[in-house]
Amino acid sequence: MSKPGTAAVLSFVIPGVGQFYNGKFLRGLFWLIVTPGLWIGSGGFVGWVCHLAAAYTAYSWAKDHP
Repeated sequence: MSKPGTAAVLSFVIPGVGQFYNGKFLRGLFWLIVTPGLWIGSGGFVGWVCHLAAAYTAYSWAKDHP
């Protein structure tokens, strides 16, 4: 059973790890690859948006699928 808070924190620290924790490996791989690219490509702004989106999606999936 995944805990939503743990999934969110893991994915905020390293985008995609919260999705791995939830058992969603392809989603985790997506965030793990896309977020660093957007950090570099946008000078940091879109990277923060991706960090927050990754944390939110990990949290919401864990909350909706106990």
